[in-house]
Amino acid sequence: MSTAAQTSFLKGLDYSVVQQCMRCGLCLPTCPTYDATKVERHSPRGRIALMRAIADGELDASRTFAEEMSFCLGCLACMTACPAGVNYAELLERARAEAEQSGVLNSPWRRFVRAFALQWLFSDLSRLQLAGRALRLYQQTGLQTALRRIGVFRLLPRRLRELEAMTPEIQPQFSADLIPPVTPALGTRRFRVAMLTGCMQDLLFSDVNRDTVEVLVRNRCEVVAPPEQFCCGSIFGHNGEWQMARELARKQIDLFPPEQFDAIITNAGGCGSHLKHFTRLLDDDPRYRKSARLWDNKVKDIHEWLLEIGVQPPVATTSATRTQTVTYHESCHLSHGQKIVQQPRELLRLIPGLKLVELSESSWCCGSAGVYSLTRPDMAAQLLERKLNHIQATGAAIVATANPGCLLQLINGARRRGLDLRIVHPVSLLAAAYRAAGDTADRQ
Repeated sequence: MSTAAQTSFLKGLDYSVVQQCMRCGLCLPTCPTYDATKVERHSPRGRIALMRAIADGELDASRTFAEEMSFCLGCLACMTACPAGVNYAELLERARAEAEQSGVLNSPWRRFVRAFALQWLFSDLSRLQLAGRALRLYQQTGLQTALRRIGVFRLLPRRLRELEAMTPEIQPQFSADLIPPVTPALGTRRFRVAMLTGCMQDLLFSDVNRDTVEVLVRNRCEVVAPPEQFCCGSIFGHNGEWQMARELARKQIDLFPPEQFDAIITNAGGCGSHLKHFTRLLDDDPRYRKSARLWDNKVKDIHEWLLEIGVQPPVATTSATRTQTVTYHESCHLSHGQKIVQQPRELLRLIPGLKLVELSESSWCCGSAGVYSLTRPDMAAQLLERKLNHIQATGAAIVATANPGCLLQLINGARRRGLDLRIVHPVSLLAAAYRAAGDTADRQ
């Protein structure tokens, strides 16, 4: 089906997907927005009823419909709970595209923000990196600290003060500065893999990308990581910009022809969930259809791939004799979208000196949800407080999570509460264990 030719994203969808919901209600207890409000339309079942009404021609896309699709976190917990296997991820993306196409939420300010962020900033990573360098300069020169100290930001409206407090710390180096275009395997090469460095992951957590490459090469993988990459398109697909998501999918396939690699590695839960469904975007494209299907099979989350190939356990060292407690918060799109649940835990259990303590409601959304913490700050804050309460109850000194949005959300929340927590990607803990074992071997 051609996106350009269709008149409705929901009417153009295979109707069996829309009608699959049995209205059994098993999704209701898993939905954070329904749990908070107990309002039917704030549940997956209620939202699907709205989508079906549009598909049936009984309802036009209205402001209420568009705002309801925006209120959904897109955490996909309902997909894990659903006995009928409803593909809510596809329905939500179509519904948000329907809302954007209708223009019912349009305003001059909203058009400006979306044009700046989606059409200009994220569509070209060189622009995003330029913005990142400017922000890094602002932070490293001490200007941000000085302005905060003298209270300039207290003059801003409350919401702008909250946004300023959430300003992320930009990494001193981006991924291209840390990772060669090709990193040879340590020892005999078993696999050749591509490494996706991402966009926000690159700006905020390029050290995680470096650690991922280090772990891969220690497990006999040659890693290809071109310095100039593209956004995976998840921010576009999740926010109703279907055409741009399709364009970026084509660019990814051109940059990383899937037939040339044993696997295409992602270390970001939200990005990975999108990257594994290029067929959904490009199945009507005769040039890219075959490659998109192969691409979907080749994309692997880092935890998934390491367990699949037989990860080499780190060697215990004398520095690992002091046990530290770690707990694991599940990225929604990693657990509910990609169904990767046990692999991160298994990797954490392999690391000497770590004791894994389970987190209550580990797969309940932390409120990050892409741009949700920016667009729906009150609900995001409620979910963050709930998550931090559970984290504190574990007594853990380390929180592991595998998505840049979750990392940033938890870091900001812990800082506001004054919690002494190390919040880190599981692969960084594994890389540190490998390095410690290597350093010991070198001294011996």
